[in-house]
Amino acid sequence: MDLRIDATDLPGRSCPAPADSGSARYGGIHVAVQRRNRPAELLDPQPGDAASATWTLPCATAVTATGVDITGPWVQGGPGGRFVYLSWGTVDPGGAFTMFRRAKLMLDAVPGAVAEVAARDGLLVGRLGLTDARGMPLCARVLPPAVVWSAGSGPQPSASR
Repeated sequence: MDLRIDATDLPGRSCPAPADSGSARYGGIHVAVQRRNRPAELLDPQPGDAASATWTLPCATAVTATGVDITGPWVQGGPGGRFVYLSWGTVDPGGAFTMFRRAKLMLDAVPGAVAEVAARDGLLVGRLGLTDARGMPLCARVLPPAVVWSAGSGPQPSASR
């Protein structure tokens, strides 16, 4: 099965940094999917001012007593607590990515019926905006309704910026 993340509403290329960070602003912001157990390995970093971003992750599925278990090289966590990290970082002129926050797309929040159809048909889609209520890069646990899970391809996301 493939897991496709369709993201819109990216927050821009800069944002305020926390007071204790030693910097007034983060600049050159990008977002990418982080590989399991390899925080420095990122899938397709996208600039924070892109109109949209899409990542497609190869996954495996297994039907268990508690539902569909989704695993793969980009899926973090153990059974019943699986998730995908979207890592936010700054990219310097040399291309080095320095992470400053992450969002966790919680796969245990995928409705059971959606996960079953996706496992059968081969595609699970998560659609979400990447700007939080304060205008910052989305972080922390991401659950519905902030992410909408569906099975199958469906319509492509439209740019909101």
